Amino acid sequence: MDANIKYWMNVHPDAKLGVNGNRTLASLYDLISAEGIIYVPNENVPKRVNKYGWNRARILSNNNKVEHYLNGIKVVEYDRSSQMFKALVAYSKYKIWQGFGELPQGQILLQDHGDEIHFKNIKIKELN
Repeated sequence: MDANIKYWMNVHPDAKLGVNGNRTLASLYDLISAEGIIYVPNENVPKRVNKYGWNRARILSNNNKVEHYLNGIKVVEYDRSSQMFKALVAYSKYKIWQGFGELPQGQILLQDHGDEIHFKNIKIKELN
């Protein structure tokens, strides 16, 4: 992996506190690392990151199946009802919230760690 991209993905101190990059851009925070190379093996970096411009994120949630996309590449997928998801939660900082991530509806969290951050063009669409 290019050293500049590796630095850019891990620039915030909190990113170093996770496990295998699970606190970095496009990951399911503290649970699953974003690894585009798993889904698009011909990519030469695990994530396609725009270092000097906007990154485009997309999260698809259909029933309990969830997919994260970063700049057009799928980087995470999981099933919120699976034993794997429940095990990840049980060993994370979210273990203190019973049923974490299992509700059919809820709030959306935009994370910032107290740093300056900008969001634009946020759209929420209901799937048919």
